[in-house]
Amino acid sequence: MQFDLLVKGGRLIDPAAGIDAPRDVAIANGRVAAIDADIPATSAAQVVDATGCIVAPGLVDLHSHVYWGGTSLGVDADRLAAKSGTTTFIDAGSAGAGNFLGFRRHVMERSKVRILAYVNISFAGIFGFSQTVSVGECSDLRLCEPREVVAAVREHADVVVGVKVRSGKHAGGTSGIAPVDLALEAADKAGLPLMAHIDEPPPGRSEVLPRLRRGDILTHCFRPFPNAPVFASGTVRPDMRLARERGVIFDLGHGMGSFDFEVARAMLAEGLAPDVISSDVHLYCVDGPAFDILVCMSKLMALGMPLVEVLRAATQAPARAIARPDLGTLTIGTAGDVAVLRQRSGRFTFVDAVGASLVADQRLVSEGIVVGGIWWPNEAVDDVGETERFVAHANHTHVEVAARHFGHRHD
Repeated sequence: MQFDLLVKGGRLIDPAAGIDAPRDVAIANGRVAAIDADIPATSAAQVVDATGCIVAPGLVDLHSHVYWGGTSLGVDADRLAAKSGTTTFIDAGSAGAGNFLGFRRHVMERSKVRILAYVNISFAGIFGFSQTVSVGECSDLRLCEPREVVAAVREHADVVVGVKVRSGKHAGGTSGIAPVDLALEAADKAGLPLMAHIDEPPPGRSEVLPRLRRGDILTHCFRPFPNAPVFASGTVRPDMRLARERGVIFDLGHGMGSFDFEVARAMLAEGLAPDVISSDVHLYCVDGPAFDILVCMSKLMALGMPLVEVLRAATQAPARAIARPDLGTLTIGTAGDVAVLRQRSGRFTFVDAVGASLVADQRLVSEGIVVGGIWWPNEAVDDVGETERFVAHANHTHVEVAARHFGHRHD
């Protein structure tokens, strides 16, 4: 056999390569070995029938939290991968310099899917995040030590893609803009981009945005009031336009509280679509309202963003943001990571972070993924009702939420 795996009969959409056409994709030794209109099934040891499906590069979720068991908000990347079409999860600062080694040894190196990460400016990472406990990791500036971050970047350079800072009232308490300045200094020294989270002020968006450089990432770019990117009238704020013109990357980062349909409509109406669509999936939004990156992509499609651009924002754009051209595309020699997706028709109700609903007539679902040349089917492909079943859970302890998601000890 010439190839290990052949994905046959699908519609290949690879925005990075400018392809939208019927193509077969063959994998050998974990890399893309051939792409053609008709590759014989007899040339591969295993054939995946992609008839009627979209074949895309494996999705790259730029903002996730997958340090499960080591942080209160982490979820299991392997558990979400096939269902969400995701072959690369990028953890957005769950770990800092003080616990990054544990994240690497106990989660990254044991995961079937690829996990890369931003190092949090806070030495302890995100340690106090739940519905009942909220202690921002940047609320004590003694934890924000740029030298430790730079050292962690150098020690783990093969898996680190940038520096993360969460600024705002919840993440930083009364520390204001200082965590952002410290994180920028660390990112500059390390020669890496900064991903900046903004929650509620202080600091205000107008303090954070001018500090961001070309290639830095503003996550939660469609967040609700306060610190929303649009005026009450729906007009986009000038500092958002200036940031886009300067080359700041706008990342969706849906999460538990950071995606507002009305804000999205206003931004899209003025031509400011997100550069990157990411889920910000964590324990408190994995069962809704974010669910996973495919649900987030489906929401943007329902708001009018074209399919090809939605796919670009989950493949080519995040790969470019982390300077990994071997990801997010299917060209000869690149990583053999593939998402086999289907546009499912029906009636689907989506909910944003403020409780507003949006009814769509289609959504994206995953038939499965290819990771390093190995086919991994989505065993729950026919269960598309999770968005309909979503009920916001309030006042549950962290232990209760974790048990509901991961299972009880005695299960």
